[in-house]
Amino acid sequence: MSRSDTLTGMSEHATPDHPTLASFAQPKSAAARAALSLATQYHSPTMVNHVLRSWLWAEAFAIVEQRTDVDHELLYVAAVLHDIGLVAEFDNVLRSYEESGGHVAVALTRGAGWDEHRGQRALEVIVRHNWPAVDPDIDIEGYLLEIATGLDISGARPDALPETFIREVLDAYPRLDLAQEFGTGVVDQAARKPHTAAHRLVEGGVVRKLADNPLG
Repeated sequence: MSRSDTLTGMSEHATPDHPTLASFAQPKSAAARAALSLATQYHSPTMVNHVLRSWLWAEAFAIVEQRTDVDHELLYVAAVLHDIGLVAEFDNVLRSYEESGGHVAVALTRGAGWDEHRGQRALEVIVRHNWPAVDPDIDIEGYLLEIATGLDISGARPDALPETFIREVLDAYPRLDLAQEFGTGVVDQAARKPHTAAHRLVEGGVVRKLADNPLG
């Protein structure tokens, strides 16, 4: 899928003021199907819900901010795989969990027919989602995933998306044990790899932010 000026699966009823869950259809490409299959196999239901919410928040932010130059397949694959490096099977003894997960995305997308450049973009987007901030003029997909995960994990910008849309997404993909599961995972990563972004997240109070997240 090349870059598009329209939102993937955007319904005629979706407007910058009123995205709905029905506004977005999950991509059906080989890479997208493989990413969801991998995430579903290795992640818990809690974490599957988290990555899918992250994709939906990212797409909704694209609507409300009127971001049009978005590679939606890339955004979906990166969102679905952005935390795969937390699971034991893909953990790396030295590399950060987001970098480890990015390399999983490279392997998966290469097998699905993506070229080297586009596979590298999947790695970049996943790595950058853990940056303190991403310049949308440099990496729009990285920016959207960073602010989406900021909302889902830390509760950043809770009023930026319509309340009705947020409730609809949470009903479809409940948070379950996210605070406990993600908190435990990132604390473990920080302890074993203090040179990585996980340590910055823990030092920045991510465990408290998870507990206090206004999404619940």
